[in-house]
Amino acid sequence: MTLAFPNPSRSLDTARNAVRFTGYDGMFEVAFLVDIGALVNSAPELFMSEPSETACLSAFDARRTSIYAAAAKAYSNGRRAPYILTAADIR
Repeated sequence: MTLAFPNPSRSLDTARNAVRFTGYDGMFEVAFLVDIGALVNSAPELFMSEPSETACLSAFDARRTSIYAAAAKAYSNGRRAPYILTAADIR
């Protein structure tokens, strides 16, 4: 099966300093985290001080296609959940 992202929901995980989202491989849910540092690199104007939840989720939405591509690539390299994506993973 291939990884799909039918559910566009995402949330800020302040404990992990990341945005959490899920993908699905058939009936299996796959957890992903995008490090806030990766989002800061993509939208530095949103993070002039402490990143807010709104700024983080907006930055995620702006890079959603790239994030999903990075998530699919990370997933294809082997199963380990949660997958943590960094700035190096997202182009």
